Amino acid sequence: MTHRTRSLLVAVIAAGLLLAGCADGGQAGAPPSTTQDASTAQSSPPNSSAAATIKGAPQSLTDAVAERYAGSEVAGTAHLGRWRGDRIAVVVAGEDVTLAVQRKGSPWEVVGGWWPSLGEDGAVDLGGTRHVLLIGSDARPGEPVDRSRADALQLVGVDGQGGSGVMGFARDVWAPIPGHGHGKLNSAMVYAGPKGQVGALRSLTGITPRGYVLIDFEGFAEVIDDMGGLRFVAPFAMRSQMHGGQMRKGALRLSGKDALIWARERKTLPGGDFDRSRNQGLLLAAAGVQARLDGPAHLPKALTAIDKHAKSNLTAEQMLTFAACFYRVELSKSGRVVAKGGFGTSPDGQSIVVLDQASKTAFQDFKDGRLGS
Repeated sequence: MTHRTRSLLVAVIAAGLLLAGCADGGQAGAPPSTTQDASTAQSSPPNSSAAATIKGAPQSLTDAVAERYAGSEVAGTAHLGRWRGDRIAVVVAGEDVTLAVQRKGSPWEVVGGWWPSLGEDGAVDLGGTRHVLLIGSDARPGEPVDRSRADALQLVGVDGQGGSGVMGFARDVWAPIPGHGHGKLNSAMVYAGPKGQVGALRSLTGITPRGYVLIDFEGFAEVIDDMGGLRFVAPFAMRSQMHGGQMRKGALRLSGKDALIWARERKTLPGGDFDRSRNQGLLLAAAGVQARLDGPAHLPKALTAIDKHAKSNLTAEQMLTFAACFYRVELSKSGRVVAKGGFGTSPDGQSIVVLDQASKTAFQDFKDGRLGS
């Protein structure tokens, strides 16, 4: 097992968290679905725009897409969803993809996309280097999700040029906790919430995430079930002592409960928490492959499902454009790594992980949003 493993990484993202959001609703090969808001998402009349005919789009969205094409004719289909109270849209017209957001009380606005039909005028517009921290909370029933220890930490990055990476973190890494001295990395959320967890990771790595997506055990499983499960190829048979934790090697379709067991198991793994973090990365990679096969039309449905069960400080524009980046990722420019090290003892007697040099080198490598050459 190598420290760094190549993998295809595509949207969302999701969720230890983003991973489930990319499923196809339980029916492989099904046509893309269109999520609509009954109050406004009506098919545009044939003469609503001289240049644009967008099926399933409200007039304001059709006008915004038509403006992006600057008079060139376009016919496509709108797929609608929501993120943090705002409406989001992916408009697919052949190989062209237009991303749009409607903030409360405002008209639709194009925020990114790619338009090969427009030639030089259709360059990819998804933003530059960005990182987002995916946090799985260890909160139990009755405990605050955003003030419990982090059970999973996965930093996802893109470089805006087809490169990307996923970096997992061992929970017991000894790290600076802003305003609280030092502690285990996963304890930062207890002291200062998810923003504090982001701050601790920034202090440790020198990388500043754009924001976070936070979810708990129950929400994680529900997202996957809402989307119909996750197609996954298990590299080994799992013999977890958790109820239902017996999984065979090979092609599987994971339910939310199955995926949660795969993401949490560590006691039967040779590398313990290090291997667990690696396995979480494998789930993200599987979600990426599935998302790539399903296509960007599924993205609004996925993000809507995630938004229902997760917390985030990312705006609709930030989340939509970041997730869409992974449809443009190149396999040769993607990497995955787990930040780990040797075992030690903290000044107050805790068993901790002391980062090794390879992990510190990986932090520098990942600052541009891409892991590996």
